[in-house]
Amino acid sequence: MNFFKSKYFYKFSRNPLSVVGLVIVTTIVILAIFAPFITPFPEHVGPFTDFANKSKPPSSTYIFGTDKIGRDIFTRVIFGYRISLTLGIVVLAIAVPIGVTMGLCAGYVGRKTEMILMRITDVFLAIPALVLALSIIGLLDRPNLFYTMIAVSMAWWPWYTRLIYNITRSVKTEGYIAAAEIMGASKMHIMFREILPNCLPSLLTKITLDLGFVILVGSSLSFLGLGAQPPTPDLGTMVAKGASVLPDTWWFSLFPGFAILIVVLGFNLVGDGLKDMFDVDV
Repeated sequence: MNFFKSKYFYKFSRNPLSVVGLVIVTTIVILAIFAPFITPFPEHVGPFTDFANKSKPPSSTYIFGTDKIGRDIFTRVIFGYRISLTLGIVVLAIAVPIGVTMGLCAGYVGRKTEMILMRITDVFLAIPALVLALSIIGLLDRPNLFYTMIAVSMAWWPWYTRLIYNITRSVKTEGYIAAAEIMGASKMHIMFREILPNCLPSLLTKITLDLGFVILVGSSLSFLGLGAQPPTPDLGTMVAKGASVLPDTWWFSLFPGFAILIVVLGFNLVGDGLKDMFDVDV
């Protein structure tokens, strides 16, 4: 069946804000992928200086202005999207399988497995994600993008455990699960071939919503100097560097901050559209 002619796409397209979010996300992804070909000064991403053009306000040549060592802020913002999207994708690629597996095991196996796994999950959920990520980074050697990804991943998996656990508990008494058990299907088969497909609408919706929140948390850590290190263009780091010279050179922080706002808004609008499309609660 053609998705674009299905009832799901019709429900998604009926929400104008969701369509706007999809356009925003698609545009940002395209810009990030083709950044070396789209940006006017790709050489400004690395260790580059041009003191003759430092702290230039927005103009036809530098549409977002330049920073204190003459690098084009527009170019660095577009490349910064690469870092943010990479962080979001890697974090969820680590957190989702861990959370889904633990949620399925706790919800279907039950008994001691449920008690142990859900108590561990509750401990992690009791600590705000940003605080937990800060604590984990503090235990590591030195801050960088890799450690940031690991720290945020360790703070994010419990939310997927709780989501999948609740869904599994509600569907494991359905007739098709009993039929699979009678036919001698293994627990692994039932969890991953029978129960997991019923979790996918809620799971996809939460992943889309979380991409924006993960990027926001990653930017917050970068603002504190715990993310990608200079000269790597990171949106949170750029906001932090510009905050010390506000309001004189306002463009240092304004455009990277607005870029964070746009990408988070885009993923949230798409997530809301998916939520309405699948008619799920997350």
